[in-house]
Amino acid sequence: MLNTSEIFATIDMIKEQKLDIRTITMGISLLECAGKGAADKIYELVTRRAERLVAVGEAIEREFGIPIVNKRISVTPVALLLGEGEDPVGIALALDRAAAATGVNFIGGYSALVQKGATKNDLRLIRSIPEALSRTDMVCASVNVASTRAGVNMDAVKLMGEIILETARLTAGSDGLGCAKLVAFANAVEDNPFMAGAFHGAGEGDTAINVGVSGPGVVKRALEARRGEPFDVVAETIKKTAFRITRMGQLVAMEASKRLNAPFGIVDLSLAPTPSVGDSVAHILEEMGLERCGQHGTTAALMLLNDAVKKGGVMASSSVGGLSGAFIPLSEDIGMIDAAKAGTLTLDKLEAMTCVCSVGLDMIAVPGDTPASTLSAILADEAAIGVVNQKTTAVRIIPVPGKGVGEWVEFGGLLGRAPIIPVHPESAEAFIARGGRIPAPINSLKN
Repeated sequence: MLNTSEIFATIDMIKEQKLDIRTITMGISLLECAGKGAADKIYELVTRRAERLVAVGEAIEREFGIPIVNKRISVTPVALLLGEGEDPVGIALALDRAAAATGVNFIGGYSALVQKGATKNDLRLIRSIPEALSRTDMVCASVNVASTRAGVNMDAVKLMGEIILETARLTAGSDGLGCAKLVAFANAVEDNPFMAGAFHGAGEGDTAINVGVSGPGVVKRALEARRGEPFDVVAETIKKTAFRITRMGQLVAMEASKRLNAPFGIVDLSLAPTPSVGDSVAHILEEMGLERCGQHGTTAALMLLNDAVKKGGVMASSSVGGLSGAFIPLSEDIGMIDAAKAGTLTLDKLEAMTCVCSVGLDMIAVPGDTPASTLSAILADEAAIGVVNQKTTAVRIIPVPGKGVGEWVEFGGLLGRAPIIPVHPESAEAFIARGGRIPAPINSLKN
């Protein structure tokens, strides 16, 4: 039972420390829609199953007094549904109409899983991504190019560099915004509620309710009372804070599940920052004693944070899943924006940090004239980190058309703003042109 002090502490977390439910995401299986006429069947199924999602989310928000920032939908990877002659862009347009009809913020699952090889339908979908994202507002796309069990599909990595560049070109009028809705994964998970990488895995049921919780400000405030204390005290403080945040997320998830008559899937306790002051993962790391995020010591601090968050979440719920840890999206975290502006946080340091965070290189703006092969090489490096460490990694990188290092890009809202940072100028063309597959590492053999 909650006591009075715990109730007031939770109220303070919500009002003063920017604790929120970042998303309620309804996963919907579209496998029954596969084949001829898929677009129409998908629109009907999504709008029917998710018709009450936004209303229920808003009702829970009012009744519980807990901010719920986004309501979203994830669907079966669309590449699995394409019939002979089916236009994948037509399905993207149907998904966008369904998102508009249901009132959600985003719909994810315009996806293909090609970690070991690609079918003709996978390739059709991947090649359609630039057009699909340039013609839709709420559709998000993802491609899984690697896994610990399969290795890295370098043919897919090469193709994705070209796709990212073309997506930027087709959305040049909004500074390449289409790339903010496109993720390349290694070890993608089936129950991730966060965009742009959410999809409803083939191993999931007909529907699921997955909730993503976020509270960087809550963690930072807890650490302010522990200044100068040893790291084991820091870890314990974060763990206890994560426990409380996760319990709130599970409460909301179970209530949404009951009201929507859909199974409760997971709570994803990811510290997902926003550009708002007081909502920064970088500021948590600086609260541990760093002068600026990105300096020596940053990776160690992030490892502690990520691990303690996961431990606290697992203590609080048997249904912790998704990604659960700490996100480091450059444009969405005011502390990281400041660190990049100061030159402390570079692309190389961000890559090192992805070895210990929840995902990978996220919302990174780079010069618009970056070659496709360089983008592919960045993807390959990040995939390698995920494969050998048996963790999910991802790249959401934005080559901003017509802009160069030192200029800024403004996306607005949760996507924020970021300085365009440099990439290495040396050519990766010959490396990427090899193609083929980097074999799975020896540590993948676990049977």
